[in-house]
Amino acid sequence: MRTTKNPAGQRTRAVIYCRISQDRTGAGLGVDRQRIDCEALAERNGWDVVEVYVDNDVSAYSGKKRKDYQRMLADLEDGTATVVVVWHTDRLHRSPTELERYIDLCEQRGVSTHTVQAGELDLATPSGRMTARILGAVARQESEHKGHRVARARMQKAMAGEWGGGIRPFGWGLPTGETKTVVDRKTGEEVEAPVLDMNKAVPEEAAAIEKGHETLLAGQSLKSWVRWLADKGFLTPRGNPIGHVEARDMLLRPRNAGIAVYKGEEVGTGLWERLVPVEKHRAVVAILKDPNRRTSPGSTPKWLGSLIYRCGIDGCTATTRVTKAGGSKRPGYRCLTNHGGARRADKVDEYVVDLVVERLSRPDAADLLAPGPDDLNVTGLQQESEAIRRRLTDLAALFGAGQISMVQFTEGSDVARAQLEGANQQLARAATRDPLVSLVGAPDVRKAWNGLELEQQRGTLRALLDVTIRPARPGRMPDGSYFDYRAIEIRWKRQGALGPSSRSV
Repeated sequence: MRTTKNPAGQRTRAVIYCRISQDRTGAGLGVDRQRIDCEALAERNGWDVVEVYVDNDVSAYSGKKRKDYQRMLADLEDGTATVVVVWHTDRLHRSPTELERYIDLCEQRGVSTHTVQAGELDLATPSGRMTARILGAVARQESEHKGHRVARARMQKAMAGEWGGGIRPFGWGLPTGETKTVVDRKTGEEVEAPVLDMNKAVPEEAAAIEKGHETLLAGQSLKSWVRWLADKGFLTPRGNPIGHVEARDMLLRPRNAGIAVYKGEEVGTGLWERLVPVEKHRAVVAILKDPNRRTSPGSTPKWLGSLIYRCGIDGCTATTRVTKAGGSKRPGYRCLTNHGGARRADKVDEYVVDLVVERLSRPDAADLLAPGPDDLNVTGLQQESEAIRRRLTDLAALFGAGQISMVQFTEGSDVARAQLEGANQQLARAATRDPLVSLVGAPDVRKAWNGLELEQQRGTLRALLDVTIRPARPGRMPDGSYFDYRAIEIRWKRQGALGPSSRSV
């Protein structure tokens, strides 16, 4: 029965709701087709469409908030319309909870629902509500089955080392020479796009990833690599500038080392080209995840000991920064908590540099170098890591088949993960570069030190000693100066750093 006018002779007010779960092209063509069909249904019934609500690329099953759907409910509550037009009921709901709320609202406000594909749903009657619930249950079952199929397919691809789909990862996607027809996200027009081989590395981007690893292994910061990427004109696969977060994520990807991952777990070796050796990847991951080295992506330190030197006032363990606070005319190191006085930054840095240069100029400076990777069997460690990952996979399969208990699965997994962490740490050590290498054995250590970038000097400082700034004594010192060098407490980290001629204080 057509409902074109209400008892007062006015035309019926209707709203249209359109939704598509996944818009791969970004052109919105799916919701456009729904809207056209819904407008045609409203036209046939003589309804006035007062609003069209669109949720594009939003799944009802996922639980993600649908802004326009919520806006439609609020408008129906306010009496905006008495008819909702939708292409199919599964465009409205795939959650029983959502459906029941919608039914209650329609009963309270006298709203009827009409669909292009399933006809009218009279939610004011028991049979209409039953029909809506049955259709909702069927739609939810379809979503669950689809979710399981997609998850299973992704897991199988990951286990086989295949590309799992999604946005092109920076570093891969070499054009094959073929093209395919796609829809432009901005214009909605069909265009020809190159077909990419996600197993083949893009030479320029692969070199950039390798440069990032070398930068961190040389003791420089992540920010310096971000600046390098910007200077070279590199962008993300979506065409955006590469910031600190994006750069960090790029270097943390196991894919760089040819490692396949599923749900955060390493599951094997990928079929794609490897950009860096596994040991280099492990070393860079260790650097980026080391809480002692993690710094804010804010301003770049301009002084040797900024956020490295520690405050020694009343047992305070906070680090210091350089500031002119307190009316000082010269930059000075002051505790981050701002208690106590400041110590002249140039004097402190000069003293620390003198200590480092003097110690590294001695004949026995080579004793300070950390053990190298020569004693490590990298191939054996990689094989050990692969065997442990297979054991984790086998444990999961046994538990899923009910052949072992949860306690057995948990205990076995904990042991395997601990062993895997140990093997990964050893692999990381194989690629870690000692920041002292460029200084030890140099004909002129001070000249070599001055030739380093500040970030490399700071890396050497972190590796070699701890500096704590204690409260200074007032007045003139025995050497005639007013700077209390004895208040700069030095603790050497490397075994063999101290010796007869060491200037420890």
